[in-house]
Amino acid sequence: MKLVQIANIKGRVILQSGLHIGAGDTEMHIGGTDNPVATHPHTREPYIPGSSLKGKIRSLLEMRSGLMTVTGGKPLGADILRKKSVEGASRDEAMKILRIFGVSGADSDETSEIGPTRASFADCPLTANSRDLARANNWPLTEIKSENSIDRIKGVARDPRFIERVPAGMEFDFMVALKKMATDSDDLLDFLLEGMKLVEYDALGGSGSRGYGRVRFVFDQPEIQQRYESLNPLP
Repeated sequence: MKLVQIANIKGRVILQSGLHIGAGDTEMHIGGTDNPVATHPHTREPYIPGSSLKGKIRSLLEMRSGLMTVTGGKPLGADILRKKSVEGASRDEAMKILRIFGVSGADSDETSEIGPTRASFADCPLTANSRDLARANNWPLTEIKSENSIDRIKGVARDPRFIERVPAGMEFDFMVALKKMATDSDDLLDFLLEGMKLVEYDALGGSGSRGYGRVRFVFDQPEIQQRYESLNPLP
C-alpha cells in the first residue's frame, strides 16, 4: 500500500448561528456559566476542535449509510466487514468511512484491507479577520445565552441555565489533510465533501435541535468549492 498524494483542503467555517462546543469543565464557578465553550488555554480564544468536526462528519455519514441498525448505534468498526448482511453498496460505503476516518488498533484482521486513516482534521482557530474585527469593535468573543424549561401546567419558567456560545458571524480556519493511497478510488474526496455538506444541513456542536451550530463551509481552492457546490449528499 503506497502513499501517492496528500491533499490539503483549506477554508473557513462561518457561523450562521451561535456555536457551543463544550470545554468539558465540570467545575461550577460562582457567577459562571453552566456550559463554557472550548477555548485556547493561553489566548482564551474559542476554537473548533478537529475531533468535533471529524466526529460530526463521520456520524452523519454513518447515519446516511443506514448501518446504524447493524452496529446498534455504536461507531462503525472494521468488524462490520465480516457481517454477511453487509454487502454490495453498503459494504462499499462502510469501507469508505473506515478508510477516511480510521479504525481501532484492535481490528487487526481487517487493518490490511482498510489501511491507514486517510483524513487528518486540524483544530480550527479564529480567522485573523474575525479576531481583528472583534478587537477593533470591542466585541466579546463569546456570548451567554440563558435558557429554561417551561412548567406545562403552571406556564412558568423553571430550571434556568446559562450556556456560553460563540456568536453568529464569527469565522474559523479549517484544514483537512486527505491522504491518497495507490489503491484508493478517486471518489474519497467527494465522499468527505458530502459529509461536510451534511453538517451544513444539520448542525455542529451541541444543542443543534435548538438552533445552535448552523455553519457554512467556504473553501480556499476554487476547484474544490465548485466541486462541493455540485454535490447532493441526499439524492
